[in-house]
Amino acid sequence: MKVAMVSLDVQQIRSQFPILHQQVNGKPLIYFDNAATNQKPKQVIDALARYYENDNANIHRGIHTLAERATKAYEATRQAMQAFVHAKHEEEIIFTRGVTESINLVASSYGRAFLQAGDEVIISGLEHHSNIVPWQLICEERKAILKVIPVTEIGELDLDAYKKLLSAKTKVVAVNHASNSLGTINPVKKIIELAHQVGAVVLIDGAQAAAHLPIDVQELDCDFYCISSHKMYGPTGTGILYGKKDLLEKMPPYMGGGEMIKEVTFAKTTYNDLPYKFEAGTPNIGDVIALNEAVNFIHALGKENIAAYEHDLLVYAAARLSSIQGVRLIGTAKEKSECSVVCY
Repeated sequence: MKVAMVSLDVQQIRSQFPILHQQVNGKPLIYFDNAATNQKPKQVIDALARYYENDNANIHRGIHTLAERATKAYEATRQAMQAFVHAKHEEEIIFTRGVTESINLVASSYGRAFLQAGDEVIISGLEHHSNIVPWQLICEERKAILKVIPVTEIGELDLDAYKKLLSAKTKVVAVNHASNSLGTINPVKKIIELAHQVGAVVLIDGAQAAAHLPIDVQELDCDFYCISSHKMYGPTGTGILYGKKDLLEKMPPYMGGGEMIKEVTFAKTTYNDLPYKFEAGTPNIGDVIALNEAVNFIHALGKENIAAYEHDLLVYAAARLSSIQGVRLIGTAKEKSECSVVCY
């Protein structure tokens, strides 16, 4: 079967990934585990090496040349991520270790401040455990109730069931933008709109969407959006939490020490302004700096080109796999970013 592919020079793109220039079990490496983590292009690896070779210093607190260069590069990534998700304010971008920490930050900080006994949190049946366990923990602590949006036979969220779950008791809705298992792209704008009608805040797990889908947090009107660097060709151990400024200002710090303080005495601590209130301790400086190059890599290819090429591959793979006797495709949602199968 032939399929018309988008005009991307795949071999040229592949050549930019040093890890693919090897053989595994005597064969050229072909890597399919992108839902778990992407491989890294050389420009990202070089940026990380450059920091440690030339600019290694702590940030925001030194006045020497290395500290100034490192701080400037670090904050340049914040500006790049602000543009990447189209946040209104630079201070709405909080650096974390990735989506898992971002969700835990919101569940812990927002949850402890605003959830009361009997309140309800809604997640979906398509969530990664990183968007399940933090809400279980805070619901148990605050005696709130966790509810789950069911999934249809074809792998889509049941929006009619979701509407019935919503009530004045709903305080938080947390769902993924795209599923890591079925590849379903969820109608997050509609989910957010419905949640806001009952006064709930909405967190979107964007781990699987960042490298593939357009993200405009202002257009979506989400309250929180989470991204992991390593799912968008960047280093592991870093990512962002986007949060609306007014919400972040109302939330207490998640961790204490280092950058999150403005003034400390034994009697009282005054917390720093956004975004530093949520960035305790020495951050993952080199990896944050290298994340900027991952953003540049995606922009150079064009998200629309990436998405179109992946769609062509999905159509091709689904057709070929469906022709194999004994194979049934699991997850046939109309909007998908990847494909999963189960064999009988």
